[in-house]
Amino acid sequence: MTTTWQIVVHGLVQGVGYRAACVVEARRLGLAGWVRNRRDGTVEVIAQGEAAQLLALCEWMREGPRGAQVSSCDVDKAWVAESPLKGFEQRASI
Repeated sequence: MTTTWQIVVHGLVQGVGYRAACVVEARRLGLAGWVRNRRDGTVEVIAQGEAAQLLALCEWMREGPRGAQVSSCDVDKAWVAESPLKGFEQRASI
């Protein structure tokens, strides 16, 4: 069953290539959605796919790319997408 999760990553996750690496990993896993930096220094992801794929992305996000120092990840498994997502993209920071 396809579901949508919101994941917010805390720590040193901006300026280290986190978003670009996340796009590569999410596409490798066959997920749809997007990733963006937030003003508070976190990285936000909305990902849609099967639970096993989403869990795999969460595991990767807890480590991130080389240079990232992840302190925690908040996962909202009840996030509701307004419509099915297509592809996985990097969005502008907010």
